[in-house]
This record gives sequence, C-alpha cells and structure tokens, in this order.
Amino acid sequence: MTQRTPIPEVPAFLALASHPVRWRLLVELAASDRQVVELARLSGEPQNLVSYHLAHLRSGGLVSSRRSSFDRRVSYYRIDLERCSALLAETGAALHPGLVTGAAPSPSPERVAPATAVLFLCTGNGARSQIAEALLRARLGDAVDVASAGSHPKPIHPNAIAVLAERGIDIASARSKSMVEYEGRRFDTVVTLCDKVRELCPEFPGGRAIHWSIDDPSAATGSSRATLPVFRAVADDLGARIEFLARRLETESAAASAAESPRTTKEQSHHGRRSRQRPLPRR
Repeated sequence: MTQRTPIPEVPAFLALASHPVRWRLLVELAASDRQVVELARLSGEPQNLVSYHLAHLRSGGLVSSRRSSFDRRVSYYRIDLERCSALLAETGAALHPGLVTGAAPSPSPERVAPATAVLFLCTGNGARSQIAEALLRARLGDAVDVASAGSHPKPIHPNAIAVLAERGIDIASARSKSMVEYEGRRFDTVVTLCDKVRELCPEFPGGRAIHWSIDDPSAATGSSRATLPVFRAVADDLGARIEFLARRLETESAAASAAESPRTTKEQSHHGRRSRQRPLPRR
C-alpha cells in the first residue's frame, strides 16, 4: 500500500498575506505609514474589520504600530519590508529550490533619471530629514535630486553628524532649511518623517506623498554621548527604509526607460528601412 506524502505546512507569509483584505493593507502600508481610519478609507472596509486584520498582521510580525507624537489618540502602522522580503524568499524555497536566488546586485545609480526629485520633511530639519537626505544621496548619488527641510528649522544636531560620519558620510557643512524655501517647487516624492509635519505640510505640486512615522531623536534627554544610540537606531531605521525607496526609484526609472525604448527602436528601424531602399531607376 502506497504511503501518502504528508501535506506540507503552508508558509507563514502565504497564510498571513493571502487574505484579500490583509493583502490590500500590506500594499497600502508598503507605500506609506497609515492610521487605521486611513486604511479603512483606502480599502473600503469597515474600521473594525481593518483592525481585526491588522491584529493578525501584527501577530505575524509583518506590521507594527506606534503612537503619533503629534496626537497620542491615534497610531501609525508600518510594514516591515525586510521581514516580508525574508518570508517571501522562504516561500519560494518551500515551493521549489530553484526559486531561491542570491542577493540581487545593487543597480547602478545612473539608472535613476536625474529628474527624480525627493524632499524629506520633519519639524526642525536638524536630525531625521538631514539623515534621510544624506543616506539617499549616498545611495543614488547625483542621479537623484534630494533635499530636506523643516517646519521650524533648528541647528543640525551634533549626533546626526556623528552617526552619518560613522557611515562615511560628511554633512558637517550642511545647514537646516525651512520648507518655505521649497514651496511652489515640484517634487516627485515628498516624505514626511514626523507626525506633526504631516498634518501641517503644505501641498507640494507633483508626485506622491509618503509618511514615515519616526520619533525625533533630538527629543531624547541626556548628554550627546548618552543619546548617541538613539540617533544610531533612527539612522538604522531610515537606512532600511531608504534602501527600499531607492530600489523603488530604480525600478520606476527602469520601467520608464523600457517604455521609451520600443518607440525609439521602432523609429530607428523605420529610418533604417527607408535608408536601405533602392533608388528608383532613371527613365
């Protein structure tokens, strides 16, 4: 009698993300940190149902939440993209070993169109947005036009300079700037890094708005030496988010280039056929 092969356990990511509502929530959170009420509006589902599915995603470690630093009555949910990436790799390996791939090489910064403009905003432009600006510029170089500003600018915190110096990035000569300097300028992506600025941020013309709910390390009490680990934690958090943002910009740039290539190739081919036509015989 043939013995049946035991049915393998469904990978954790599939079990969590396969539900349509949970998948929609993950897609929305992959774009920006959100409040429950926003997720309910975007998904078209009742708020209590959204909260129920968020609880499942939290228990599986795919999302987390934190109280707003501006309004403690609300919370922001964020997705853990690194954990999602790891679980997706495990899911592929569970289906077939051939689906396991090595780490993808970092795409060349030149693949991002120079016209890609990104603005990071926080309250003082003295820590979070300065760190984010420096990390994205270091990641993509001159291929991205990146800036940062604050609603109420204050001097750059020495620990912001220190944690970037630990990563080989020098912002000692940088200055804090007011968001007023950029009003009326078009940005492809505007990323708010604190909850207060998200409520007060003016409408910048152009592209998408992203929110990353991150505590201000400058608010930590103690000496510069005592609060340095807080700045390191913020830099690590921003570094992970910046990496995924950079990949997104590179992917979008590559897609835009691919969409343009067929038209260019067709024009070149048509031009080539015309140039190869034989001249009409003289009468």
